[in-house]
Amino acid sequence: MNGKVGAAAASAGTDAAERSVLLLWMIFTGLSVFAAFLLWRYGLIRLMVSSDRTYISSVIAVLYIVTCIHCFWRTRAIAREGEVARGCRAILAAPDGAKALVSGALASDARRLPGGLVTDHIRSLVQKADAQAKGRIDQTLLLRTLADRLRGSNGFGAFVSDTLMKLGLLGTIIGFIIMLAPIASLDAADKVAMKSSMGLMSDGMAVAMYTTLAGLIGSILVRIQYYMLDSATQRVFSDAVVLTETHVTPALERRLGTPLGTPP
Repeated sequence: MNGKVGAAAASAGTDAAERSVLLLWMIFTGLSVFAAFLLWRYGLIRLMVSSDRTYISSVIAVLYIVTCIHCFWRTRAIAREGEVARGCRAILAAPDGAKALVSGALASDARRLPGGLVTDHIRSLVQKADAQAKGRIDQTLLLRTLADRLRGSNGFGAFVSDTLMKLGLLGTIIGFIIMLAPIASLDAADKVAMKSSMGLMSDGMAVAMYTTLAGLIGSILVRIQYYMLDSATQRVFSDAVVLTETHVTPALERRLGTPLGTPP
């Protein structure tokens, strides 16, 4: 009885952790939107856009928004896979859960497993067991494939984060070029030219500072979002490994008549 209670508590804790990924993204994005609203309310965003003659900071902002949409799409996908893993665990942990592993049951049984990448992995294990006469079921290669499919396009976040940083650096270089260009033709005796040169130097410094700031902030925020996404992906993969090692492969090996603990 105590074991069942402990298992239920552990399962509830895992479920809460998996369901929190989308909520965490929403909280983080809500705070980011609120901060952006404050910056717009006090005119700082308008000042940045009007001062950046290269529009690099605007490009950084647009790219950041596109990346947030991509991260939301990937977060929803991982949250759904977490739900699939929980559904599979609930079915396979039942007393007659092994019936779901009968050939063809994954597609036609009334207790069929919910569709998703985890279910596809279980289906691949069943097909491997059907094609395998005897011996242990080694799912190492299949787990690598599952990990790659779960990660999907998560690497886009690292690419965008690096790109935003480099765009900020590019804006810094362009800003310094704009700032230092008038020095070569500067005439200290010409007050009008001196004033114009000072204006160009100020514009160049503004470009350098605003693009650097936008690139750094955008890169950091993207890194945080995709760190949360990668952590959630790792949790789903770990749940899939535990599920298959404790419920799927033992049942399939019993069907093959392989004694548990037999070396491959």
